[in-house]
Amino acid sequence: MVSSTLALAALASFLPSALAGFDATQVTNVAVYWGQNSLGQATSQTRLADYCSNTEIDIIPLAFMDGITTPTVNFANAGNNCTAYAGTSLLNCPQLETDIKACQALGKTILLSLGGATYTEGGFSSSDAAEAAAQNVWNLFGSDTTQENRPFLTAVVDGFDFDLESTNQNFAPFATKLRSLMDADTSKTYYLSAAPQCPYPDAADNDMLNGVVSFDFIMIQFYNNYCGVSSYVAGSTTQNNFNFATWDDWAKNTSKNTNVKLLLGVPANTGAGGGYVDATTLSGVISYAKTFSSFGGVMMWDMSQLYANSGFLDSVYSALSGSSSKARDVTTLVKKARPAPTQVA
Repeated sequence: MVSSTLALAALASFLPSALAGFDATQVTNVAVYWGQNSLGQATSQTRLADYCSNTEIDIIPLAFMDGITTPTVNFANAGNNCTAYAGTSLLNCPQLETDIKACQALGKTILLSLGGATYTEGGFSSSDAAEAAAQNVWNLFGSDTTQENRPFLTAVVDGFDFDLESTNQNFAPFATKLRSLMDADTSKTYYLSAAPQCPYPDAADNDMLNGVVSFDFIMIQFYNNYCGVSSYVAGSTTQNNFNFATWDDWAKNTSKNTNVKLLLGVPANTGAGGGYVDATTLSGVISYAKTFSSFGGVMMWDMSQLYANSGFLDSVYSALSGSSSKARDVTTLVKKARPAPTQVA
């Protein structure tokens, strides 16, 4: 297993630029959450590095840091390869350290997603408390690898994602502080994203999204709600319920970063959330979304569901790009580096 992971890193030295991570100039960005193993089978989530040879995936948010004031991480069955730091609720995960570096060597954008459905802290008691928490998160996952109790040890994430599912307070000063810490570090490019639900304004994220915090992209959850992709009407230019146009207006007129990109968030399988649509239907939704200049790609929940849904990712990539050439460019090289993860029937 280790030798295969090292092969991924070695492969990066001669693979073409098709293996890039997030690219704001493209509409072909694909983000897939990894970590929660929502399919729930023992083998339905394999280690992170197994997925990074897939040239159709650009961004992988790690889910989740589900405690922020009291720092806690949870990566489902991947946690079996971690040990707890004494006296803390944090995990020491050397396998993830190795895999994050291998994935980044292949050009993947690796984010840490904060929150999740089990996040219950409700935000922060004050702006000062929020800023202190942001500094601590940066210490744990940012570029100063000498800090203590780092879950990914010397690996440094490429940014942070907010997946907040309930109302909260003082996340705007938290996100602002985190943004300033990332921007002050010139060692590499960092990204900030959020995953609001599609009803606008989003109850959990609005204090950050209301022109206060600069996001590079947001991955809108167009599922589990009336405004999701299942409400898309083929051929209609006025989508009353499917509200991508509303979010495009937000991007152009409310977002602090008016060049922010919108990723169409969808379930990757029937078990990944209400509102799943098949690949053929989704292709029509993607074609419609591509008419908006803010559109930047597709987000899927989650990796375990996606790899159990044969052909879905290929179809999504084809709808985004108009071809499958990106995968063909390097498929032979990638197969030599590491076999594909086990597919779940």
